[in-house]
Amino acid sequence: MEIIERWWQAVLTGFNSSDPLTLTPWPLLGLAALCVLLTVPRATWRIFGLYVTFVHELGHAFAALLTGRFIHGLKIRLDHSGELASSGKPGFSAVFSGFWGYPTPAVVGMALVASTYYGHASAALSIGALILLGSLIFLRNWAGIAVALCSALAAQLLVVYTPVRAIAWVVLGLGLMLLVGSVRDLFKVIGVHTRRRGLVASSDAYILATRSWLPAWFWLLGFTVVIGGSVLIAGWMIALMLR
Repeated sequence: MEIIERWWQAVLTGFNSSDPLTLTPWPLLGLAALCVLLTVPRATWRIFGLYVTFVHELGHAFAALLTGRFIHGLKIRLDHSGELASSGKPGFSAVFSGFWGYPTPAVVGMALVASTYYGHASAALSIGALILLGSLIFLRNWAGIAVALCSALAAQLLVVYTPVRAIAWVVLGLGLMLLVGSVRDLFKVIGVHTRRRGLVASSDAYILATRSWLPAWFWLLGFTVVIGGSVLIAGWMIALMLR
């Protein structure tokens, strides 16, 4: 009980505003290098990529809920693939929820960077921890449950044990890693359509093309615009924080 009270108090404390993060070049370069090390090499991507996949599938899930669809379950596999089962009216809701998979990690990453720029990094960490904890109700396979539990546990530990002065740096790092991960996944799905056509049936862009009269390249372009825009906005805010 004491542990739960401590956790809840830490979550509530996180909603207090903090000072916007001020960056200097060398610490920022060090953080960027660490983020690249955790997201680009295949060995580390095998682990962190599961979290990006989790965020990807949550993007589908929340977009489905926003358009009135019913979520039957969410699956995450260790090969970085995922699946969301939902039902509702065909048409816009199915297309809208189908689109917000690949762009979601980039949008969340941009939002995390923005939270450090506007002085709300602690709130972002608390909100993220609560969302990850609540998302456990969607999972329907053991691999997905394991990924979700590890992600949720890591988020709760960060909320409770991250020193106040380090929270903005942690949130900025998570944002950068999600942005890098989203770009990596974008190149992967484009590669499926250009070089590995045998896997195209599993692509979100292909599935969206079957649900609408728009071709797959249109949806790939949509992914690129949202992800690229998120990276540019995040980069602009980071540049403004540099002193």
